[in-house]
Amino acid sequence: MLKIACCGKSDVGMKRTNNEDAFLVEVDLGLTGLADGMGGAAAGEIASHFFTDAAIEVFSDLTVNTGNKSDALDPIGRSFDLANRRILSHVEENPAHRGMGCTAELLALNKRSYYLGHVGDSRTYLFRAKELRQLTRDHSFVQDLVDKGVITPEEARTHRMRHVIMRAVGTGESLAVDLMKGEVEPGDLFLLCSDGLTDMVEDDVIRQILSMPMELSRRAGELIEAAKSAGGFDNITVVLSEVLSES
Repeated sequence: MLKIACCGKSDVGMKRTNNEDAFLVEVDLGLTGLADGMGGAAAGEIASHFFTDAAIEVFSDLTVNTGNKSDALDPIGRSFDLANRRILSHVEENPAHRGMGCTAELLALNKRSYYLGHVGDSRTYLFRAKELRQLTRDHSFVQDLVDKGVITPEEARTHRMRHVIMRAVGTGESLAVDLMKGEVEPGDLFLLCSDGLTDMVEDDVIRQILSMPMELSRRAGELIEAAKSAGGFDNITVVLSEVLSES
């Protein structure tokens, strides 16, 4: 069993009037996640909560019925699928919400491994031995341009098309989810965040804040304040999961 500490915080930012992000922190399930809603006002907020609710439902049922989540990639995939179907069903019943959906991250920590699901341009990072590594690849138009060498990562940060998402939960019957797993070590710190953080704050600043010798909730708060100080143009959500020890 891993001993972990988790913390999540979300802020509306400096320009928006409502928060379309949602996050989950379920220490007993070894599960954290977040979703960044899209579709405007109430629709985006509904979509993001569909995702977090679906993830908790799938993992809670798994624990109750089997007592075992040794390989969490399957329930992670099922969580995305369930959220996708529920959003599509909601849109069918509520045509005014057509276009709603969400980007999402879902992380499960179990034994000596992490299991991660990713869709969209929210991100998951691993901070290990003072080094920050992005585990996910943005499903965005500008990331495709970067991959093709058309623009640089620096140009992508200010590109006028940087918010065009190529993949999201709830926007089509078929959903391709990036699934990955890896080994964990004591001291590992995982950061899940919406693009409200990464659009505003450089990776090096994120690394500096995560290096600070303070409790998780304060580091989460510092990340949010850094995004707000840089303009806070979007909702900002961060979720931190730290591996304290293993037994």
